Amino acid sequence: MKTIIIAEAGVNHNGDIDIAKQQIVTAAKANADYVKFQTFRPELNISKKAVKAEYQKKNTGKDETLIEMIKKLELKFEDFITLRDICEREGIGFLSTGFDIPSVDFVVGLDVAFVKIPSGEITNKPYLRHIAGKGKPVIMSTGMAYMDEIRVALNVLTVGGMSKDQITVLHCNTEYPTPMKDVNLKAMLAIQREFNVKIGYSDHTLGIEVPIAAVALGATVVEKHFTLDRSLPGPDHKASLEPNELKAMVKGIRNVEKALSGSGIKKPSPSESKNIKVVRKSIVAARRIMQGEKFSPNNIAVKRPGNGLSPMLWDEVIGKTAKKDFIEDECIEL
Repeated sequence: MKTIIIAEAGVNHNGDIDIAKQQIVTAAKANADYVKFQTFRPELNISKKAVKAEYQKKNTGKDETLIEMIKKLELKFEDFITLRDICEREGIGFLSTGFDIPSVDFVVGLDVAFVKIPSGEITNKPYLRHIAGKGKPVIMSTGMAYMDEIRVALNVLTVGGMSKDQITVLHCNTEYPTPMKDVNLKAMLAIQREFNVKIGYSDHTLGIEVPIAAVALGATVVEKHFTLDRSLPGPDHKASLEPNELKAMVKGIRNVEKALSGSGIKKPSPSESKNIKVVRKSIVAARRIMQGEKFSPNNIAVKRPGNGLSPMLWDEVIGKTAKKDFIEDECIEL
């Protein structure tokens, strides 16, 4: 099964549509399936009393308020129409997370393949209920969530009319970057066992190994932030992949998918079958053996190639009488 790879552009465009356009081209060149942005209206999401997270303070400073920072990262609704059209031209799927109900309605109107529920909205009942009525498949991130909170959110979605097979739940850790010791990748499997849903992983670690590992464990969706340049100002750049890393991640995931394919039956593969005789060994004469001489550990040995009697027949050969002369390294025949 092919993993859906979402290149998360997020707000790493810094509110500049030209950078956002470059992000689309970058994600397409990396062969991601989708590039995803974030659609929001700051006043509908953030109160004047809201404060920055510690990583946001570290990356953007303490002087501006959270809403001031978010306003700098906002794109207009009409910008997303332009970005969607560029995605079509570049051959990559367009997605955007709507963080408020008007933004969700707008994004759904762009005919996206999935509606994305971000981690911060998993306890937002009116928001979840509204999404449930949209009739679109949902991808829901679960950063900061307890199992019971996931259960309640899924219940809101299913009571609202969704079936579980329309929902993919992403394990996630909402720290930028996520320390490796806090990844807890096994929680993704626990979500699958507990709720019998499709699973995936939204990654905020540094590097590409964890999302690749998630695919090996069964993730059907992988989401990863990327940036054109990690040194750019902004809250999320430092925990994001640069273009060459994004491309390497996609390649790594596709390689893991190939490695996971196959029948599951242990047998020689077509590519290795030609090496069986070369790598395995046969029972051979350790020295010159004369006709009538009995085979013993003193006059036979095990050496490559494997085009003669298998060494697994060693016990059957010992004590038998040579029916002909053998020169050194000649394969033994009974």
